[in-house]
Amino acid sequence: MYNLYIALIHYPVANKKGQTIASALTTIDLHDIARAAATFGAAGFYVVTPLEDQQILAQEVMAHWRSGVGGIINPFRKQALELIKVVTDFEEVKQSLKTAHQHGVVSVATSAAQYTGSVSVSELTQKMEDKTAYVLAFGTAWGLAEAFVRGCDVILEPISGWNGYNHLSVRSAVSIILDRISMKRKRMTL
Repeated sequence: MYNLYIALIHYPVANKKGQTIASALTTIDLHDIARAAATFGAAGFYVVTPLEDQQILAQEVMAHWRSGVGGIINPFRKQALELIKVVTDFEEVKQSLKTAHQHGVVSVATSAAQYTGSVSVSELTQKMEDKTAYVLAFGTAWGLAEAFVRGCDVILEPISGWNGYNHLSVRSAVSIILDRISMKRKRMTL
């Protein structure tokens, strides 16, 4: 999926009261989302945090696996973590992708909440057949801040389960959505 990117947003996200906050980085998210991105062929994985200490933490984790002993012990993890780029804000993600993709960038918000006008994975996958870059934004904490979601070009329908419970870890949500997009794209090429 050469035109699909992941952005893990740590600001602006919501806390359980719905207030906009910056959340702390979780190193397991870096590992697991990078591995899912590599598995499903995402072109890149952006970690978005304005917090300098969190940027340093991400860089230290990545250095261990990219150029340290971690990469020697586990080259598969090294390969996955090489997809990560740490940036300060989402505008930096979009600007980076605009530079790399002359056909533009479409920002896609994900949310556990239902929004009017949201699109299904099938609808999104059909749009992704062009040469435009698509960046899926996933929120940490209690999800993307409302204003961020509304500022994206597309809002993806939430993942729905069987019993109404809807509070997945972000790394689980990323894996599920990437798998669904991958399966739809495979079917479209058959």
